[in-house]
Amino acid sequence: MATEKLGNRIRKFREERGLSRAELAENADLTELFVTALEEEDLYPSIAPLQKIARALGVRLGTFMDDEISVDPLIVRKACREADLTMQKAGDKSPSFLFHSLGKGKTDRNMEPFFVHITPEAEEDRKISSHQGEEFIVVTSGKLLIRYGKEEHILEAGDSAYFNSIVPHYVGAADGEEAEIYAVIYYPD
Repeated sequence: MATEKLGNRIRKFREERGLSRAELAENADLTELFVTALEEEDLYPSIAPLQKIARALGVRLGTFMDDEISVDPLIVRKACREADLTMQKAGDKSPSFLFHSLGKGKTDRNMEPFFVHITPEAEEDRKISSHQGEEFIVVTSGKLLIRYGKEEHILEAGDSAYFNSIVPHYVGAADGEEAEIYAVIYYPD
């Protein structure tokens, strides 16, 4: 499947389940205004509300990126990797986060592996996230800013971070430069 924006995918899953925006918002403990803005690409959320939406729809977070089923082992060649999900603010010409799912098609997975291309964001656009589970990140190029609780860390190519994602955190490009990372997110059931 070609790259499809997050809001379109969420709308598709919501409509397939016969839910109104208000019903999805209530089930996800979010506002209808938030769901509307998300579906219409007026905002891009952190992982925490996406996880709430996934649970309300009865799917894994990675389901927003799945489009086919494969058998083990799942192999993703760099040359064939496609962007599966973008997150960008309305009016932006390019996404701040371009996600390449590395687990798409493996329906029984317990982790969500991604290759992520990150462009710099303005300070006011940086979204703090908090959700159940753990994250593991390896920087492959550029510099990465991680805010974890009250701590702030700059990672460079080859550096990694492993943390409990229930602690409020932000992950983004540092020093006004683009960055690329591998990220693995684990969500407990």
